Amino acid sequence: MMLWFRPATMSTLLLPLLLLLSIVFMLGQCMSREEKVKLRNQVVEMFDHAYSNYMDHAYPADELMPLTCRGRVRGLEPSRGDVDDALGKFSLTLIDTLDTLVLLNKTTEFEAAVRRVLRDVRLDNDIVVSVFETNIRVLGGLLGGHSMAVMLKDGGHHMQWYQDELLHMAKDLGLRLLPAFNTSSGLPFPRVNLKYGVRGPLSRTGTETDTCTACAGTIILEFAALSRFTGDPVFEVHARRALDFLWEKRQRNSNLVGTTINIHSGEWVRRDSGVGAGIDSYYEYLLKAYILLGDDLFLQRFNIHYASIMKYISQPPLLLDVHIHKPLLPARTWMDSLLAFFPGLQVLKGDIRPAIETHEMLYQVTKKHNFLPEAFTTDFRVHWAQHPLRPEFAESTYFLFKATRDPYYLEVGRTVLDNLNRFARVPCGFAAMKDVRTGSHEDRMDSFFLAEMFKYLFLLFAEEEDLPFNVEDYIFTTEAHLLPLSLSTAPRTPTHPANATAPSLPHLSTSVRSLWVDPIRSAVDKSCPRPTIQRAVAAEDGMRFMQEMMELSSQQQKEQLPPRAVQIVSHPFFGRVVLTAGPAQFGTDLSKSITGVRGFVTVAEPYSGCAELGNAAFVQGRIALMQRGQCMFAEKARHIMKAGAIGGIVIDDNEGSSSDTAPLFQMAGDGRNTDDVTLPLLFLFYKEGNILLEALKEYREVEVLLSDKARDRAPFSFVFLSFSPPPPPPPLCGWKQCNFPLLSLSLSLPFLFFLPLHNEQLPYSKVNLSLASCWRAVSIALLSQVSQTHFRPSPGL
Repeated sequence: MMLWFRPATMSTLLLPLLLLLSIVFMLGQCMSREEKVKLRNQVVEMFDHAYSNYMDHAYPADELMPLTCRGRVRGLEPSRGDVDDALGKFSLTLIDTLDTLVLLNKTTEFEAAVRRVLRDVRLDNDIVVSVFETNIRVLGGLLGGHSMAVMLKDGGHHMQWYQDELLHMAKDLGLRLLPAFNTSSGLPFPRVNLKYGVRGPLSRTGTETDTCTACAGTIILEFAALSRFTGDPVFEVHARRALDFLWEKRQRNSNLVGTTINIHSGEWVRRDSGVGAGIDSYYEYLLKAYILLGDDLFLQRFNIHYASIMKYISQPPLLLDVHIHKPLLPARTWMDSLLAFFPGLQVLKGDIRPAIETHEMLYQVTKKHNFLPEAFTTDFRVHWAQHPLRPEFAESTYFLFKATRDPYYLEVGRTVLDNLNRFARVPCGFAAMKDVRTGSHEDRMDSFFLAEMFKYLFLLFAEEEDLPFNVEDYIFTTEAHLLPLSLSTAPRTPTHPANATAPSLPHLSTSVRSLWVDPIRSAVDKSCPRPTIQRAVAAEDGMRFMQEMMELSSQQQKEQLPPRAVQIVSHPFFGRVVLTAGPAQFGTDLSKSITGVRGFVTVAEPYSGCAELGNAAFVQGRIALMQRGQCMFAEKARHIMKAGAIGGIVIDDNEGSSSDTAPLFQMAGDGRNTDDVTLPLLFLFYKEGNILLEALKEYREVEVLLSDKARDRAPFSFVFLSFSPPPPPPPLCGWKQCNFPLLSLSLSLPFLFFLPLHNEQLPYSKVNLSLASCWRAVSIALLSQVSQTHFRPSPGL
């Protein structure tokens, strides 16, 4: 049986990152306070430009149309399909922006805005709206506004007239959404009529059968907050029931959920699974529900899902959809922009390293196209060219900065600001990008742009003293609305096994600050530290991150290298097992070698290959096996070269990775001259590497051929006599000086002959014998033992 592993395409970048990475990891500079003030003020000015144009030219319409400078009123403008389901003739943008006004210290305007909402907004319109969008934008906006109003009133200076009017509106809206949950499963209908509910003769809805996972699973924060604020449990009960049903319907083997589900039968309609559109905020709300409500069940479910995400979907730095029943099979080769929220969620989870990696990948896409396209391929080409000014990338940038205090993320935020001003700003606000490739605009400015984008950018550049309240006493909903952690009525120290909790997610007796800010910040210099990766993760993780970004960036200057092959040629494989391997962009070019490099494999000690080898004598003349991580690939190569190895194989430590599903991995250098590396180095993903390790465990002596492609099996279908001597003694005369792993006895009828296994670049000088004299010496020694050797014909004879 021949085992082949499909080669994949490696992601490419257009901008080299070597200089960037050296700045980030070695020479990082603090952004001055003056620069941060300037950028913070710029955020406020941009917000004012968007908000004032909405109020002047669109209010009380739901949204501003920035190109034609008028309000978007549903029914009066051409239908945009499902996108218009967010519009309910309830001044969407104003409600969605309420708590942003407070955060940006626009307290007077907030007070005026609340009065406008109470005076002008009606929630009993005969209109069909999205349950999901209305929940996160309008209900969330009302609850966030109520939270801010209560906070300001308690401060004694503003909103002294406020008597929970926004909360009353929120409850009214919640009751109007409840009919959508009248299903046998508890999953809500995707749409509801604000006046007539669902299924009624006038409702014009209730015939739908499917909803997305995020649509049904992104209810709990708003509904639970509404129940906690009002004392009416009905909302939280319905939201929990929907989450319980989704959990029960997960695929039990992969522990993943699909993208869309039948709300009556619970059958998965779309069985692809990822962390982007259709699923994204379901995962987000499981973790945040634990933080807000204190129920360990949410954390346990999140952790199970998260482990599966990291096992099947995460292909660092990529996040690729898979099939829930066959999670090792990719469902598509492109990613959507909504997954940009995921690094921020990983920060909250406490898994910083992959958050950094994925965020950097997204930043490279952003720099290539100025914005994240709605969808892009694994090599960062545009798949869907639109960009509706989504805030998820800015969100993750803010959370990573809060976790690491790395000024690099301030520079990322500056890039976001500059691109918005250069490419999206128009006289009447900010216009969505119709095509990021051409820079053309769409007459659209969604409410989430004001609700989220400016909130996260302001927080990124603000100092604590610039904020009107402690944001760490609140949790952000998926629409960035602020709900107070004091809503929790669960015990302040819920009991659950310590190992069931993320290391940076302690119990609810702490605020959000202690969840992920203080444990990291306490370990660093508070005066704006040098941005070494040690602030958030171990140095080895920083090295891995730097490596991967180098691999991606170097593709601009180097042609895509084809995959290489690791072919197991010893008994009982005889060349039938071929493992797809990734090449290195340094060392011996196997495509220029006629014979490849052939030898027995030995595990390096240390396994990382990041220090001088303790088993150098056993590695000499062999191919060293090493594990990925802890140092640069070029450093590994230099260590095994010093030990006398003739080649190296690096095995991925990311459990479950495979060339079946991951793009081809090319190992880059360390930013220095790598001409001194003269041996071949190949990379195997975890699955392929495990095949080789299992073979080594079973047969102890395993011989492989490193080459640019698999070779014909015929030359391997003979008996091989191989020798693995103990560490060579000091130089002596005769055959004992020969490096036996460099030789193999091949029996081919009718002749018995010797074949050198490697090319002329081998360090034969180390044995102080010419190749010819070595062959003669070994021949004499072998012939003296041939009568004692049992030759067993192989299947090829």
